[in-house]
Amino acid sequence: MTQPFLPLTARSREESHRAATPLELFFDLCFVVAVAQAGAELVHAVAEGHAGEGIANYAMVFFAIWWAWMNFTWFASAYDNDDVLYRVVTLLQIAGVLVLAAGISRAAEEHDFLIVYLGYLVMRVALASQWLRAAHHAVDPAERTMCRRYAGGVLACQVGWLALVLAPEPARPWVFLAMALVEMAVPVYAEKDAPSTWHPHHIAERYGLFTIIVLGETVAAATVAVKSGVVENDALGELLPIAAGGLLLVFAAWWIYFVVPAHSRLTSSRQGFLWGYGHYVIFTSAAAVGAGLEIAVEQSVGKAHISTLAASASVTIPSAVFLLSVWLLHARYFKVGIAQQLVLPVSAFAVLMCSFAGRWAVLCAGLVAAATVAIGVTLTARNPATRATPAG
Repeated sequence: MTQPFLPLTARSREESHRAATPLELFFDLCFVVAVAQAGAELVHAVAEGHAGEGIANYAMVFFAIWWAWMNFTWFASAYDNDDVLYRVVTLLQIAGVLVLAAGISRAAEEHDFLIVYLGYLVMRVALASQWLRAAHHAVDPAERTMCRRYAGGVLACQVGWLALVLAPEPARPWVFLAMALVEMAVPVYAEKDAPSTWHPHHIAERYGLFTIIVLGETVAAATVAVKSGVVENDALGELLPIAAGGLLLVFAAWWIYFVVPAHSRLTSSRQGFLWGYGHYVIFTSAAAVGAGLEIAVEQSVGKAHISTLAASASVTIPSAVFLLSVWLLHARYFKVGIAQQLVLPVSAFAVLMCSFAGRWAVLCAGLVAAATVAIGVTLTARNPATRATPAG
């Protein structure tokens, strides 16, 4: 039975059989609501011909979602003691996620970030309290300093984010950029003398689970869009290529992400930071594929006021970004020989070129993605030098 209060002390990085907890899985599941809201607003903006504004809003809101998730994930990897107080504070963070999700529509449509800020405030203050609790129980002075730096940095950033609410609208993108850089500097500063004891296998699993959740949201969004198109417009013929291509893209994305053991790259804090931060691109592009599929469906049935090329690009561009970012972050370290190294970059370019295939663009992109998997499997099987540890 869970104890009410236990010391919140660092867990060992060498701990065996470390896996995601039910609370962490519940935490991830609640983030799906926020991801879905961000994707829905992106669809609306692009379909109405406001792609630039929609993408900017999507990038800002998704950063808040991703950053809050990532900070909790790395803290939990090092300090999760699963007592009652830890659970309650984590559930409070989940409540903050839901508040943030409730404010996404207003942020995107009216540029009012107050509710998003309030939800973020709840999440971040709760996290800061966890860091202060860890500092209280730390025996090592360097670890105590690290925890206090985290808490202070998180709270200071919350003050800075007020500018996003109060600044004139033209200045907000610059405020966001500055504050995002400050936020990402906090862990680097906090851990410069003593790193936290995050667990490589646990972190890799947590990121993998969130990737699955984002891909699942993509499938759900595309399914609803296709269903609406069929029911409301009787456009099965127009939608089948999009549905088939979208399914192939999602299947290939899952295969490509999980084909290599990502934890093998997480051997130091520096590599952990680069890998963890780089996943912002992976997560945003994966979620954007789902939004793109919705846009392609709406354009094919005459609901979206954009060209076929623009609708196709809303799928192919994030798909290509996903392929390239997965290759850059960890896949390339497991490739042996030039042929294996070229598969994902060439595939990303080929997917982009599918944008010009008219109404068949999504299907073509899906076929390219499926061929990418097939070629990768074949090259790996034929090359005896291929191994399950990073090359080089």
